[in-house]
Amino acid sequence: MIQLVRIEDGLPEGFERLRAEAAAEGHRHMDRLAAEWAAGEPRFVALLAALAGGGLAGIGGLTVEPEPSEEPALRMRRLYVGPAHRRDGVGRAIATALIQEAFGQTALITVHAGGDAAAAFWEAQGFTSVANRPWSHQLRR
Repeated sequence: MIQLVRIEDGLPEGFERLRAEAAAEGHRHMDRLAAEWAAGEPRFVALLAALAGGGLAGIGGLTVEPEPSEEPALRMRRLYVGPAHRRDGVGRAIATALIQEAFGQTALITVHAGGDAAAAFWEAQGFTSVANRPWSHQLRR
């Protein structure tokens, strides 16, 4: 069972393990999340922890789109699922919850996929690839 918990007061127990796993795979977005959280920026509209198997399985957030846009938009950020929990629906659960929250506030959600696997994940969530934008994929309500 996957339980989603809103992060408000501090990064959750198990975050350092998740951060180390991401770094071992060459991903730096958990390091950026830790630095952003410590600095108080960017301000997350929502930051969710996914708990499964007795611990932190993944994390993901939503911020105001940081790049200029013709319309208000929110950006999916810092989504990471630990290797032991991939293909268990953790990423999908986080993304679905964030999409629902975002569509309560805006008609456009953006993401910058960091590579082919991330692009495939976001496309499976309904996002479409875009060109000549400061983001790689978007989803419209």
